[in-house]
Amino acid sequence: MIQGITRNLDFLAARLHGRHSRMAKGARLEALCRVRSLPHFASEVWSGADTGSATEIQRRLVQDLAEEMAGIAAQLSSAGAALLRWRVVRFQVENLKVIVRCLMAGVQPASWQPHLVTLPRPFALDAETLATATTLDQLVQLLPRGPLRRNLGEAVSRYRAESHPFFLEAVLDRAYFVELLARTDALHGEDKELVTPLVHQEIDTFHLALVARGRFGHRLAAEALLPLHVSGTGIPRERFAAMLTDPDLRTATSRALGRVLDRLPRAPGESSGDSGSIVPADLEPLAGQRCLRLANRAFRRSHMGLAAVVAFVEMRRVEVANLITLSEGIRAQLPERQLRSRLSPRPSLEVPHV
Repeated sequence: MIQGITRNLDFLAARLHGRHSRMAKGARLEALCRVRSLPHFASEVWSGADTGSATEIQRRLVQDLAEEMAGIAAQLSSAGAALLRWRVVRFQVENLKVIVRCLMAGVQPASWQPHLVTLPRPFALDAETLATATTLDQLVQLLPRGPLRRNLGEAVSRYRAESHPFFLEAVLDRAYFVELLARTDALHGEDKELVTPLVHQEIDTFHLALVARGRFGHRLAAEALLPLHVSGTGIPRERFAAMLTDPDLRTATSRALGRVLDRLPRAPGESSGDSGSIVPADLEPLAGQRCLRLANRAFRRSHMGLAAVVAFVEMRRVEVANLITLSEGIRAQLPERQLRSRLSPRPSLEVPHV
């Protein structure tokens, strides 16, 4: 975690450029793909760390990212600080999803509390207080006032008959993204020009996931998913509605080209991605690859500006997702080739400098 408080954006950006050079990408990611044991993997990631389970590794990866992002936000001011502080709230959203999921399943707090990401005081939820809730309505009343509480409360009323947490989790995501977009719109000049595509990419990845997992995975009605759309991104409401009514996932995904994905997934044995069935898991690495391309562009064009800071955070998020994927693959003893196919980008397809 970056220590200390500074208003010197040049100094912060310079430190992040140094940190960027040590990230797990390129040759280092290639080497990690060949690791076959979790203790060895942990030692490579943290230089000698003694961590033996995938759960411990993943918890530490996420915890480190949360602390680093909170530290970065604390060193910014004005609209940049507001944006980065809200990025840290993403971990609060994920904590809330864990609580909602477990509350609906009747899981006792003693089981779910250890799975929450520990956040600095400005961002932390009062887990002890929330653990007293026995119903979703009680949980809503115990949350601090703000968009997450308001939107979750409305969702609990609207989806009371639903036994699956999908809609409640999606509503929390949507509430987060609406505020993220508003804080992005408050930026100016080159910062806004470079950061906006990154935010649109994240939100439109959410839109594609609603289609892939909600419509074609859980077979939920298009009419129920349409209100979850976030306005103002590369996938407008009309396009999203069309994706929800397309006959198959490949057809729907083709509408996201140039907005979430740079190319379609390839079906087995194909040289191009123009036909064949795909599954939701095929889309995540490609969305991450486009995110990295946009982040690399912003990181280099901004260089010492706010957009470079935001781009660094996006690259770190993808890095952590890759490392979590690797830890899961090592635990399952997946072949190296299969592991590579799940990374963003595949080590042999390292994002070029733009």
